[in-house]
Amino acid sequence: MVQAGLYAAAQQDSGKEAMAEDKKKDPRIIVDDDWKAQAQAEKEKLAEQVAKGDESPADQQQEGPREIPPASFATLISSIVAQTLVTLGGVEDPETKKRYVNLDLARHHVDMLSVIEAKTEGNLSDDEKKLLDQALYETRMQYVQMAQRATKVAQ
Repeated sequence: MVQAGLYAAAQQDSGKEAMAEDKKKDPRIIVDDDWKAQAQAEKEKLAEQVAKGDESPADQQQEGPREIPPASFATLISSIVAQTLVTLGGVEDPETKKRYVNLDLARHHVDMLSVIEAKTEGNLSDDEKKLLDQALYETRMQYVQMAQRATKVAQ
């Protein structure tokens, strides 16, 4: 046991000596200029496109077909949650710049989530169950808050 302790102490001392030798060497700073050159090249290319009257890459992406998300349970739930938020006035109409509230339609969407919960009981992974539970909680709370506001306004 004593020998093991001496061996460990000797290794620590030799390790300290090696570190001291490394510190004596001149420190070197390595600068990676590749990213700067690449960024400059991209900037120049974009400037050329603008000078030629070409559309910016962002404009090109918006006009092209959008990528459709894969069909999945998460996409289904997210879609219904988004529809619920729209009907609760959570999203502005891009054309009229107004928010619309339709409590009956919002209630329908929340009920659809409840139907999914009932029909998939015992068949969901832990992540899917958590996603559905969170979606139900959030949409129900938003619905209750908006219904309370509507009741106060009506009085």
